[in-house]
Amino acid sequence: MPFESLVATCLAYVVLMFGVAYAADRAAARGHVRWLDHPLVYTLSLSVYCSAWTFYGAVGYASRSGLEFLTIYLGPTIVFTGAWWGLRRLVRVARMHHVTSVADLISARFGKSNPLAGLVTLIAVIASTPYIALQLQSVRLSFEVFATDAPNGAALDGSAFGGTGLWVATGLALFTILFGTRNLAADERHHGVVTAIALEAVVKLLAFVALGVFVVWGLADGPLDMLDRIARASTDPQVAQGWMLQPDRWTALILVSAAAILTLPRMFQVMVVEAADEERLHVAGWAFPAYLFAMSLFVLPIAVMGREMLPASANPDLYVLTLPAAAGQDLLALLVFLGGFSAATSMVVVCAIAVATMVSNHWLVPVWLALRRIPAGDETDDLRGFVLNARRLAILAVMAAGWVYHEASGGTAALAAMGLVAFTGMAQVLPAMVGGLLWRGANRKGAYAGIGTGFALWMALLFLPSVGIGGALPVPAGMDAWTAAVMLALILNTLAFIGVSIFGFPDPVERLQGLSFVSAVEPIRHSRMMRGNDRAEPLLAMARRVWGADAALRYFQAEARAQGKSGYLPDLTPRFLTRLERRLAGSIGSATAHAMIDRVAGGVALTVSDLLQVADEAQRAKEETQRLEAARAELVRTAGQLREANDKLTALSVQKDAFLGQISHELRTPMTSVRAFSEILKDPSLTEAERTRFAGIIHDEAGRLTRLLDDLLDLSVLESRRAQLTVGVANLHDLISRALSAASATRPERGFLIDRDLPSEHLAVITDVDRLLQVLINVISNARKYCDAVHPVLIIRVRRPEGGGAVIDIVDNGSGIDSGRQSLIFEKFARLNDPARAGGAGLGLAICREIMLNLGGEISYLPGQGGAAFRIVLPPRPPAGAEEARQA
Repeated sequence: MPFESLVATCLAYVVLMFGVAYAADRAAARGHVRWLDHPLVYTLSLSVYCSAWTFYGAVGYASRSGLEFLTIYLGPTIVFTGAWWGLRRLVRVARMHHVTSVADLISARFGKSNPLAGLVTLIAVIASTPYIALQLQSVRLSFEVFATDAPNGAALDGSAFGGTGLWVATGLALFTILFGTRNLAADERHHGVVTAIALEAVVKLLAFVALGVFVVWGLADGPLDMLDRIARASTDPQVAQGWMLQPDRWTALILVSAAAILTLPRMFQVMVVEAADEERLHVAGWAFPAYLFAMSLFVLPIAVMGREMLPASANPDLYVLTLPAAAGQDLLALLVFLGGFSAATSMVVVCAIAVATMVSNHWLVPVWLALRRIPAGDETDDLRGFVLNARRLAILAVMAAGWVYHEASGGTAALAAMGLVAFTGMAQVLPAMVGGLLWRGANRKGAYAGIGTGFALWMALLFLPSVGIGGALPVPAGMDAWTAAVMLALILNTLAFIGVSIFGFPDPVERLQGLSFVSAVEPIRHSRMMRGNDRAEPLLAMARRVWGADAALRYFQAEARAQGKSGYLPDLTPRFLTRLERRLAGSIGSATAHAMIDRVAGGVALTVSDLLQVADEAQRAKEETQRLEAARAELVRTAGQLREANDKLTALSVQKDAFLGQISHELRTPMTSVRAFSEILKDPSLTEAERTRFAGIIHDEAGRLTRLLDDLLDLSVLESRRAQLTVGVANLHDLISRALSAASATRPERGFLIDRDLPSEHLAVITDVDRLLQVLINVISNARKYCDAVHPVLIIRVRRPEGGGAVIDIVDNGSGIDSGRQSLIFEKFARLNDPARAGGAGLGLAICREIMLNLGGEISYLPGQGGAAFRIVLPPRPPAGAEEARQA
C-alpha cells in the first residue's frame, strides 16, 4: 500500500473519531443521552483493556510462550463472570461518594487522606508512563511495516521515524483535552470520549476477527488443518516450555490480570467513573467476557501461521500486520493497522484522563490551595478554572512523559515487557481496595503500610530490573523469578495491611467512612445539626468557585426546597453537608472537598457515642431504608416548611403593624392637606397667586393619594389573577434602556456606573411590555435608592436559557440585604429598609412578584453575589390566559 494512502487513511480515521466524540457531546448537552447510556456502549468502552499490548503483543506472547497468553484474558473473565456482584457494589459505593479515580476511592475510604491518594497517584504515574510509551511504540512499529513505500524511497529507521511518536502523542493530547476537560461537575461523564472508544472497540474487534478468518480459511485449509498446525507447533523445543501448564506462574498471571481490571486507572475510569449506575454490569457481566473470547480466539492461529510463513527475523509482535502484507492483502492490512491504532489510542486517551484527574486532584490542587491560602469565601478566585487548567496541564505532562520514555528507551525489548510490569504495579493497590470494601477494621495506617511495602518491593524487584537497573530476585532452581517477585510483593503487602490495621485504631472519620463503604449506606458527616444562613452563604460562594454560578445556585435551591425552605440557603444539617461534600468530591476529590467544607462551615468533634449511634442507625437503615426513607424525607420537608412559615409569620406580624401605621400615615397626610387647603380656599381675602399655589398643593396631594390607592388596587387584582395582560413582542435591550431612563429620577444626584453586555441584551421576548417594564423600573429604582457603595455600580446581564425565554440578573455592589430579611422582601407587609428612610408604601416588590407570576415567570433574590441581586426569569411565552386576553 502506498505510504501516502496510509497516512491519509489514518488522518481520516482521526477526523472520524473527533466527529463522533463531538456529536456525542452535543447530544449529551441537549439531554439526548439515552442511547449514549446504552449498556452495549458501556460494555464496548470496557474494551480499553485490550490495548496495543493485547492487540499486537498477545500474538507475540503466544509465539514465544504458547498458551500462557490466555492468562491475560482469564483474569478479567473470572472477575466479570464470578464476581459481578462485587463489581456492582464497587460501582454503587463509588457513585455514592462521587469518586473520581482509584486514588480518590482509597482516599475516601481511609479518612479522606490526600497523602494516601498522592501515593496511589505516584504509583499510577510510574506504572502508566512506560505503558503509554508502549502504545506509542506500537504505532511507530506499525508504520514501519509500510516504510518501504515511504517518500524518496528511504527506509524509515528509528531516527528517520522518530517524529511519529511525537505527532501521535500531540494529537492524542489535543483530543483528550478537547473532550476530557470540557466541564467540572460532580456528575460529569465524558460521553464523547466513551462513544469514540466504543466505536474503536468495534473497529479493533472486526480487524482481529477478519485477520483470523483470513488466516484459518485463507492461508490454512480450515479449522482442522489449523489444529494440526497448532499441535505440531506445540512440540517445537523453542516454545515447548510455554505450552506446559505451570500452576505457580499461571496463578500469578491470572491474579495480576484480575487485579488490573479493578485497579488500572483507565479501567477504573470506564468501569466505575463513567458508569451511569451499577445495572450496566448486568449486560457487561457476560458481554465483556464474550468480547475477550472473540479477541483471543484467533491469537494462536495467527501466531502459528506467522512462525511458519514469515522469516525467523520477523518480529512476532507484528505478525498481525506482516502476515496480510506478505500475502498481498493490502485492504486487510490497512484494517488491521486501524485496529491496532484504535487499541493504542483508546488506551492512551482514557489513561491520560484518569491519571491527569488523579494528578490534578491529589497533587496540583492541594498544593495550590496550600500555597495560596485563599479565604474560603473569596469569590474572586476561580478554582474551577484552575482545576480544569491543572487537568489539561497534567494531560500534557503525562503524554510528554510517555513520549520522553519512548524516545529514551529506543524501543528496546525492555519496553515491550512493561505491560505486565504496569499490571503488577497497580496490583499493589488491590489489598487496600478490597479490604476497605469488606473490612470495617481496616485503617489508614494499614493502607499506608500495605501500599508502601508493595510499592517498594515492586520498584526494587520488577520495575527497575525491567529497565536494566538492578537484578532479578534470586530464587532456587526451578522457580520463576517474576512469579516469585510478584507473589512476594502481594503477600507482604497484604500482611502489612492486615497487621498494621489490627494493631491500629481508625479515627472517627475513618470509622464513619468504613461503615459507609462496607455497609454501602450513605455516610453522615457531622453528629449535630448546624443552623445559620451566615455560614450557608460562604458555602454557596465556595461552590460557585468550583461549579460556576448557575450550577451552584440550582443545587443550593434544590437542597433548600428539599428542606421545605424557599430561596437559596438551606440549613447546614448533617445530611446537607454530607451531600454537598460528596458532590464537591466529584469535581476536586474527596480529601480536598473535605478540607474546604471544614474550612468554611466548620465541624463538630465526633465522640464514641456518636459513632455507636451512627453504627446502630446504619444497621437499621440496611433493613428498613426503603420503607422509612420516603416518610422521613416528607417529615423533614414538612418540618422545614412549618418552621419557615412560623418564622415568616412572626416577622410579618411585626411588619404588618408597621405597614398599617405607614398606610394610615400615607392616607391621612394627603387627605389632611386636601381638607386644610380646601378650607383656606374659602377665604375671600386670598390673592389669585395664593389660590393658584394652594390649588396646586391640593392637586399634588390628591395625585399622591391616587397613586397609593392604585398600588393597593393593582396588587389586589394581580393576586386574584384577574389582571388583563396585553401580550406582544419586544426587544429586551429597548426595555432595559427605557427602565434605566425612567429610574434615573431616583436619587439623580448620585453617579451610577451602569455595566451592561449590550450584544446579549438583543433578545426578542413575548410578554406584556408595560408590566415587565414596571418590574424593571422598580428593581432598578430600588438599587439606586438602597445601594450604599461609595462608587455605586449596577450590573445587568441577560441570557437565553436552553428552554427559551430570558433570564435577567440585576446586581449592585452595595452591602446587599441581610440574610434574615431575604425571605420576606417580596411580602406585602415587609420593607427593604427602615420606613422613615425609604419613603413610600413599600409595595413595589410585592407587586413585582405578582406581575411575574401573572406573566408565567418569577423574580427572586440571589444571595452570595456581593450585593443586592435580583433574577427575573421570563418564560418563552405567557400562560394561555394571557394569550386569550391579547386576542380579546
